[in-house]
Amino acid sequence: MPKGCLPKPELIETDFLVLGSGMAGLWAALRLSEHGSVVVVTKKDEAESNTNYAQGGIAAVMSQFDSVDAHTKDTLAVGAGLARPKVVRRVVAAAPGLVRKLIDVGVKFTYRETPHTPGNLDLGLEGAHSAPRVVHAADLTGQEIERALLHAVLSHPNTTLLNHHLGIDLIVGRVGRSRRCFGADVFDRLGMKLKRIVSPVTVLATGGAGQVYRYTTNPDIATGDGVAMAFRAGCPIGDMEFVQFHPTRLALPHAGRFLISEALRGAGGVLRNKRGEAFMAKVHPLADLAPRDVVARAIVAECRRTRSREAYLDMTHLKPSFVRERFPGIYKRCLSLGLDMTKEPIPVMPAAHYMCGGVMTNLAAQTDLPGLWAAGEVACTGLHGANRLASNSLLEAMYFAEAASISAATRLRSLRRGMHTTHPQNPVKGVSAPPRSRAHWRQLHNTMWDDVGIIRDREGLRRALAELRGLHREAESRYRTDGVNADVLEYRNAVLVGQLIARSALSRRESRGLHERSDYPLPDDRRFGRDTVIFK
Repeated sequence: MPKGCLPKPELIETDFLVLGSGMAGLWAALRLSEHGSVVVVTKKDEAESNTNYAQGGIAAVMSQFDSVDAHTKDTLAVGAGLARPKVVRRVVAAAPGLVRKLIDVGVKFTYRETPHTPGNLDLGLEGAHSAPRVVHAADLTGQEIERALLHAVLSHPNTTLLNHHLGIDLIVGRVGRSRRCFGADVFDRLGMKLKRIVSPVTVLATGGAGQVYRYTTNPDIATGDGVAMAFRAGCPIGDMEFVQFHPTRLALPHAGRFLISEALRGAGGVLRNKRGEAFMAKVHPLADLAPRDVVARAIVAECRRTRSREAYLDMTHLKPSFVRERFPGIYKRCLSLGLDMTKEPIPVMPAAHYMCGGVMTNLAAQTDLPGLWAAGEVACTGLHGANRLASNSLLEAMYFAEAASISAATRLRSLRRGMHTTHPQNPVKGVSAPPRSRAHWRQLHNTMWDDVGIIRDREGLRRALAELRGLHREAESRYRTDGVNADVLEYRNAVLVGQLIARSALSRRESRGLHERSDYPLPDDRRFGRDTVIFK
């Protein structure tokens, strides 16, 4: 279709629209399907999501030797003063029941079978947790959860899954004087056509934005689409400066974005420098089980000190059979790349991993735009604050997906009013062929990694923001003139999200949690003991 042509998009009407097919999207879809028709829009294959790559597990108090108070305390401590106590306690208290619901749906977690504790869930220990509480399925937890939820969703007669469909923008209109979300315009990547999905309820579950960085553990789809769409629709965006860099991405040739789970350190793994020296005990009282931000910065500092390109995670002192049985996915992946982790240490380096900030919501997962809910990594819920406790991400995704489904189902009837009397004015662009090269991404990746990365300062952030503003203008120009294709849409979103991260980081003149400013090395509770919020 020639660019500049404005085709009439195919119209789809549904009771509920869910954007994203990770844990949050699938759980919301499954619960909402009890109340009406659900359309799930996903960018690639239905199982491609950050959830699918989650190795560790889901944190929940499932043992008599643990408590909700302890899990709450650990979460608040890691959140560095910005996690909201009411939110934390609600989510943590709900965790055991949510795990049981996953088991009921068919998720097959790993159990510990011993003469004294037959049939008990095997609970892993991860960094900054005061007790073993990570429910897992070996080291492939996300994949197992995705499998079970996807099967349940596809089996339900009320759900329709649209693969290879990418959100363009939210449909925003007015009923009287009130602005409201009425669904989304999407791009069918295979059919090369536009679709307008109209719905009184839209749930954003689009995941994170790791692809704005040069090095990330996230899949290609993690380009921050939901945050960008919500920001353009006028939603407040919070705490974008708090980007979690996972300390241990596999640093082998051809390893891609493969993650080495924190659970390896929980099982006894030790970080060493290129000389074989363990260094984390000198950095933090918890040594190798320190919070992720501490470990990531320590690895970068140690590599600079020893002039090395990587650190090493040593599992060779552990029983080989235990390593192979506890971490089968990681063991096989390393072995396929020529490394036997039972005999030699694993080379690792930090990479962008998780966004603690996002579209601001309340405890019911509602945004401040009526008709729009958000759950999972796309949202800023108050659970994580300035840093995320390991394995609280899947917990957050499920809790707020559940909350969104309850709230949205309750409000469905009232939200239907005005659906057919308003006329949203969103422009719908023409369709164009995709570009031949993705070279334009390099400048974004380099700018974000070099100046908005693990350690930041005023000069670098101001330089980055100037670069990103220019890139954003160019991206919007390409969108207006080139028409719609997947690369234009994703790049446009990623550049906007990069700009939001840089703006938030520049405004927070302190160091807290995941946000490290070399020019402001100390926290400042008086001026910055609050969320960073950006409005359009």
